[in-house]
Amino acid sequence: MPRTRAGLLSAYQRHLSLQRDLSQHTVRAYLVDVGDLLSFLGVGEGDAEPVEPALATLDLADLRDWLAAQAADGRSRATLARRSASVRTFSTWAFEEGLLASDVAVRLRAPRVDNRLPGVLTTQQAAQLLKTAADLASDGNALAARDLAIIETLYATGVRVSELVGLDVTDLDHSQRTLRVLGKGRKERTVPYGVPAARALENWLGRRPEICASDAGAALFLGARGRRIDPRAVRDIVHRLCAAAQVPDLGPHGLRHSAATHVLSGGADLRSVQEILGHSSLATTQRYTHVSAERLRSVYEQAFPRA
Repeated sequence: MPRTRAGLLSAYQRHLSLQRDLSQHTVRAYLVDVGDLLSFLGVGEGDAEPVEPALATLDLADLRDWLAAQAADGRSRATLARRSASVRTFSTWAFEEGLLASDVAVRLRAPRVDNRLPGVLTTQQAAQLLKTAADLASDGNALAARDLAIIETLYATGVRVSELVGLDVTDLDHSQRTLRVLGKGRKERTVPYGVPAARALENWLGRRPEICASDAGAALFLGARGRRIDPRAVRDIVHRLCAAAQVPDLGPHGLRHSAATHVLSGGADLRSVQEILGHSSLATTQRYTHVSAERLRSVYEQAFPRA
C-alpha cells in the first residue's frame, strides 16, 4: 500500500523510538529534519499523495543541495552536522524498507564542527549566580526554592537539561549525595553533588508538596502547574537568574561547561570528568583542557615577569 508523508513519518518515528531506542528529544529532532528535507524536495505535499515515486529519484546531489540551502540560510556547522547524521539514518532506514534503491546518503559528508567551547563562568561569577538564587529563595517562596535547587544541581553535577528534567525523587541518594542519571542512549551513571546542592535539594523537597499536582508522579522538579518541569522552563529559570546576578547569560549548557572546566581546573583527571558528564568519548571531554590551558596562560602572562 502506498505511503503518504504522514504514514512515512509515523513509521520512521516507530523505528527511531522502538528499534533505535533514541530519546524523545532526538526522535523529535530527526523527524523535523526529515520533514524539512521532504518539503525541500516537494515530497508528499498533498495529504493523500504517495511518497514512493518522489523518493525513488532521491540522490546524493539532492541531499547536498538541501544542506547547501540551509548553509545559505545561516545554519551553524553544528546544525548542519546533526542534520547530515539525521538524513544518513533516514536513508539507511528507507533503503532497508525498500523505499530507496540504494542508501544514497552513505557518502554524504558532514561539515567539520567547530570544537571550540562557548564561554564559561568564572568561579566568582558562578558563586555570584548561586548567591543570587539563594537570596531570592530566602523569602520562603516554593518556586524560588525550586529554582535554587535547579541551579545548584546543574552546576554541582554538570548534568544536561534533558537529564535534569527526567530526574525522579527516587534518583537521589541523600546519604551518599549522588544522583542516578539517565543520559544519552539511555546509559545510566551516578553523579556526586556537594553540600550546598544537598541543602538546596532538601529544602526544595520540603516545599515540593505545596505545588505538586496529583499526576506529577515521582518527578523531582516541577513546573508552576505542579507537573514535571519542561526543559524550556529550566532554560527560562537559568536566563532569569543570570540576568539577576549580572553574570554572562550562558544557559543550562553553559553551566555544564562551567562545571566541567572548574572541576578540571581544580585538578580532576579527564577520565573522572568524562564519567561525571556522561561523555561516550574521551575526545569530547578533552575539549575542556583547552579552556583550562587558555586560562592558565592568561594567569601566567599576567603574573610572571618574564612571560
